[in-house]
Amino acid sequence: MDRRAFLAASTGVAVGLAGCLGAAEGESDYDIGMSASAFLPEDDFEPRVGEPVVWRNTGMRAHTVTAYGSGIPDDAAFFASGGFETTAEARRAWNRNGGGAINGGETYEHTFEVPGTYNYFCIPHEPGGMVGSFEVVE
Repeated sequence: MDRRAFLAASTGVAVGLAGCLGAAEGESDYDIGMSASAFLPEDDFEPRVGEPVVWRNTGMRAHTVTAYGSGIPDDAAFFASGGFETTAEARRAWNRNGGGAINGGETYEHTFEVPGTYNYFCIPHEPGGMVGSFEVVE
């Protein structure tokens, strides 16, 4: 079973258990789901350098995917839904007008070119613990 098919199957179960929307059509088209207040899967996710990572909002609440600028490798490109260049810029845009929102059923994609640990979060749900981390490997 390929990585995306496995993740989609396990994410559908986790999302169903979380009380959010069940598995959606085309679920194998994403790597990380977003429930009401968590990124799924929460661990054991290791994309390879040059491989796109796709987040899908599998719930109804708007979310963001925003890198912690100090929580990514030094040579890595910053990433954030909405195309912002810094964590501060992404926070300002969200607080101003919901900038960077990924609404229910929508996706965000980023390709990682530098190996290392990447830490990210959802701006509106960060206080509730909606944070994620994974290791990009060669």
